[in-house]
Amino acid sequence: MKKAITGGIFALLAFAALAADAPFNDVPDRYTVKKGDTLWDISEHFLKTPWLWPEIWHVNPQVRNPHLIYPGDIIKLVYIDGKPRLTVERSRDVKLSPEIREMPHAEAISALPRDVIDHFLTRNRVVDEGVLEAAPYVVAGAEQHILTGAGQDFYARGDIDENVPVYGVYRKGDPYVDPATGEVLGIRAKDIGTGKLKALNDDITTFGTTRSVEEIRLEDRLLPFEERKLESIFYPSAPEQDIDGLIMGVEDGLTQVGHLDVVALNKGGRDGIEDGNILAIYKKGETVRDRVAGDLVTLPPERAGLVMVFRTFEKMSYGLVMSADRPLKVMDLVRNP
Repeated sequence: MKKAITGGIFALLAFAALAADAPFNDVPDRYTVKKGDTLWDISEHFLKTPWLWPEIWHVNPQVRNPHLIYPGDIIKLVYIDGKPRLTVERSRDVKLSPEIREMPHAEAISALPRDVIDHFLTRNRVVDEGVLEAAPYVVAGAEQHILTGAGQDFYARGDIDENVPVYGVYRKGDPYVDPATGEVLGIRAKDIGTGKLKALNDDITTFGTTRSVEEIRLEDRLLPFEERKLESIFYPSAPEQDIDGLIMGVEDGLTQVGHLDVVALNKGGRDGIEDGNILAIYKKGETVRDRVAGDLVTLPPERAGLVMVFRTFEKMSYGLVMSADRPLKVMDLVRNP
């Protein structure tokens, strides 16, 4: 059930209280869900602070699985006991007494744009220092080729677990280094392809290449394949602890950051970061000369966007930029919203 509940940000916080002055946008009191919408889109339609959505959701007892939202459903703004709430009205339920048949879970809308994040997760893996150096490695390709592509075999040497049928092939990337402390927070393992175990002979293992985004080279490393799809249940919230972090990287070595870009943050689980946390992005204040006093002063940071964390590691995390009011870049600040 967990994987199916793509709209699960409503589930556990359904009856939370809301102050009467909730920050609603000036919008009509109903919205029809369209294909391609995400829960964040709909939250943003009603609220100035989209991550408050779970706190104002009201469960309609006549609707089974109210945490599943489908195209065609109608989201309504209503008042219950004088407090604003949001409810869902099904558009495609087929009444079969005494039960209701609903659309398949797979057709429910997602919390975030899954195509963006799933694509990123298949290409990136963060490991600790020394993990790749200790991993099995490619020693040769079929017929002594030094490069191997999809459909070809390759040979690996090292500690291979015969109970793991599929291994990912990785190449060591740049380290994630905390710009503030210089600490190495993780090593990027660049995805090269996937190999299926075919034969284990002494210390040499034969693999068949089932997928490759680049040609597999000698000395590329093998790690047990992990399915890293986006977690389907998110609970948008501010971190419980005070966060004072930085954007330390963006995919493909770029420095500019925009809407729906994936960014690496220098804060992780040990800092109190959890999947679903919302952080505000701030531009550092400029240093200007005070013409009266004759000295230099630094202006306060200016809020410039929002990022939602979707993958948390112990020392760092990945987030998706949900809004950008102005151009963003690496080294911009992230703080509690």
